[in-house]
Amino acid sequence: MTPERYDALKYCFASDPEALHEVEDGALLIAERTGVSRHHMLVTLGSGLADVAQDLGRVRCSIALADLPGVPVPTAEGQGGELLSIDVNSSHLLVATGRSHLYEGLVPATIVRLSQIAAATGIEGAVLTNAGGCLEQWQLGDVVVISDHVNFSGNSPFSGASFVDIWQMWDAQYRQAMAPYADHEGVYALLRGPEYQTRAESVLLRGAGVSMVGMSTVLEAIALHQLGVRVCGLSVVSDLSFAQGTTSHSDVLAAMRSAQDPVRQAVLAVEHLIGADA
Repeated sequence: MTPERYDALKYCFASDPEALHEVEDGALLIAERTGVSRHHMLVTLGSGLADVAQDLGRVRCSIALADLPGVPVPTAEGQGGELLSIDVNSSHLLVATGRSHLYEGLVPATIVRLSQIAAATGIEGAVLTNAGGCLEQWQLGDVVVISDHVNFSGNSPFSGASFVDIWQMWDAQYRQAMAPYADHEGVYALLRGPEYQTRAESVLLRGAGVSMVGMSTVLEAIALHQLGVRVCGLSVVSDLSFAQGTTSHSDVLAAMRSAQDPVRQAVLAVEHLIGADA
């Protein structure tokens, strides 16, 4: 971890030094379990996307999220509970097969702890993925590059005066690298959940320029950006907010399966950039 990143960690944990120790201990545990002194990239896989980890590269080690200090075990259906260390070309990737959410009754600082631990291992970039509701006339399974976000959750990953400039947070170079494997680019809105939005809320969001809605990703991205990690994201269309009929669970599963290969290719495209810079 660079001195600049350590200073950033101390800044955001000024009011909670114990949390800083947990992050340091988590990074040390990852280094000891994997035998890798520095990882280069974090990939967080959203609902139904855990199989994206297959065929990325050689799995060096699997760590239960429960083993990492301060990191909660995901409880939502479709979320995995492992952190994989995967060797891809010359890079070492950390791949989380699941994540926790605000609607599970957790505070924001707990939700972003895994991302902060990953940052403490030395990662340069992160690809954050999710399954989201679509406000456009797009199709189930479409892959959307996140161009920007709107935080309607009323939450921040920080407590206290941790001021962070997020004006241009979603990395343009990473977005360009992923674009050939995606169907669209759009703005992602974070809602707390667990209930889905009303039709009136969907109309309001669409009028504000939002294309995708979901209950994850944004707080993690802000926490990573604050620590100097380059961030990008992909949202897979798992339901259509303005559809006349209902979307069945089997439809959602089929949509996520169809998106796994393009998501995997997009991850590898970002890894190629990071590996070239390593």
